[in-house]
Amino acid sequence: MTPDLDFLIRLAEHAGQLLMQGYLKEHQIHHKGPIDLVTEMDKRSEDYLVGEIRAAFPQHTIITEESGYLAGQSEHRWFIDPLDGTSNYAHGVPIFSVTLAYAFQEHIVLGVTYDPTRQHCFCAERGQGSYLNNTRLHVSDKTELLDAMLVTGFPYETDGLQGNNLDHFTSFLQRAQSVRRLGSAAIDIAYVAAGWLDGYWEISIHPWDIAAGTLLVEEAGGLVTDLGGSHDYFKSPYAMIAANARLHEKMRCVIAADNEKQNDVAV
Repeated sequence: MTPDLDFLIRLAEHAGQLLMQGYLKEHQIHHKGPIDLVTEMDKRSEDYLVGEIRAAFPQHTIITEESGYLAGQSEHRWFIDPLDGTSNYAHGVPIFSVTLAYAFQEHIVLGVTYDPTRQHCFCAERGQGSYLNNTRLHVSDKTELLDAMLVTGFPYETDGLQGNNLDHFTSFLQRAQSVRRLGSAAIDIAYVAAGWLDGYWEISIHPWDIAAGTLLVEEAGGLVTDLGGSHDYFKSPYAMIAANARLHEKMRCVIAADNEKQNDVAV
């Protein structure tokens, strides 16, 4: 037994409504790391999502940000971020989302990212296209970095100055029209699928942040790979580039040049 897209949409929208009940209110804030926050609303949203999935599909595996790995049948896997953009949410910044995806036999086939502040429901089914509510999505047609608005994020923990994404960020600032950091990877990738942003890269992300978004971009006609250009990107360390094919190649070349410089310095 497998879910359909309507099931994921219903779950995401209801979880989003729960988040809006707590939005702009005082929260119980805990730290998973020096700057990595979690609130009681993360847990409330996750409890709802896990409960609904467990009730409908009790044998499925669920991989979620706060509870981790909930064992089940390996061919049925769910990836859940109950509140992507917790820091934004805790500060009252209206850029956050609920994102969830379902994978069958290691292929993501359903994905939803829901922005409750704007009631934007980005959804995709493998082979059926990507949509924002009822509107079909397409990635942008920008092919030159100078015309492109890019987006990225930064890891919460790094080893000193290594792996902090600042080198790539600086390189793209010098080459692209602009670079954004919105604070919700799921929103970042959904906006690339919608063509509102032209390209996304990140050097260290979690599977629950990108599972739905990668399907959104691919079904919107975009290309998703790891930083080296491999299509086998959905594995640790979950580093990726998402854009249309021509812009993607130019982004990959910039990142490759940065990495080569780093290696030369290390030697």
